[in-house]
Amino acid sequence: MRDVDAKDWIGRTEQRTGCLTAELAGMLSGALGHPGAPDPSVEAGAPMPALWHWAAFPEFAPLVDLAADGHPKLGRFLPPLPYSRRMWAGGRLEFHGGFRIGETLSRRSEILAVDEKQGATGPMVFVRVGHVIEGARGGRIEEEQDIVYLDIPDTFRPPKKIAVPDAPDFDETVPVNEARLFRYSAATYNAHRIHYDLPYAREVERYPALVVHGPMQATLLMEAGLRHSGGRLARFRFRGVHPMFHDEDMRLLGVRPGTGAVELSTGTPSGHQCLQARLEIS
Repeated sequence: MRDVDAKDWIGRTEQRTGCLTAELAGMLSGALGHPGAPDPSVEAGAPMPALWHWAAFPEFAPLVDLAADGHPKLGRFLPPLPYSRRMWAGGRLEFHGGFRIGETLSRRSEILAVDEKQGATGPMVFVRVGHVIEGARGGRIEEEQDIVYLDIPDTFRPPKKIAVPDAPDFDETVPVNEARLFRYSAATYNAHRIHYDLPYAREVERYPALVVHGPMQATLLMEAGLRHSGGRLARFRFRGVHPMFHDEDMRLLGVRPGTGAVELSTGTPSGHQCLQARLEIS
């Protein structure tokens, strides 16, 4: 891995305390709302919608500690890998009870694995981070996140497109624009410039447009899957298969195979998938 032996970072841990305040919940609601979904209660004490805990642990890095892409510089908790592009590639979560807005949360994080692979555009490194999030009222989430590091290519070379399902059980459209991306970045304290800085996204990271956040897509899919299926949330997993861009609206698609699960995906109006997910309920 060039001049950094990132495997030495396996086993590194971090402990954080967080909270999704009513104010932050209101910001998230304003970023995620769309005509197909009801507005959730964002008052203190209201049930926290699934995956909203992602906004409860903002990383308060000073501006001087941000890298050129807007992310906090590597080397604090995550290994200082010598790659210029960093993305959240996917994740897996298991739920035991729920949280409330305003509830104090604790999160223990650990670097579980570091794996170097060869991709279509060159070498890449996957870092798997485990989180255990616990609430003061007894709720618990066990989560793993896959973060990928790679070099920025000279030109944008998209992955092979995967068609959306032919006959989904539901297919909703979420309007996408710069304001939605900015609001989600603000609510999650995410300064990654590919989500709001169009000249940077095009000229530096070589994307054709602003990139829609993977976690935002996952959160919208979670809400739609639960709304259309009912039942108690048990497990959820997701992975990105193609970047989604702000110049097309987002489709939320779901197929219920009748096995206590919902196969989900975000898609484009032109018909290819961007994020794939599976929701398991009990």
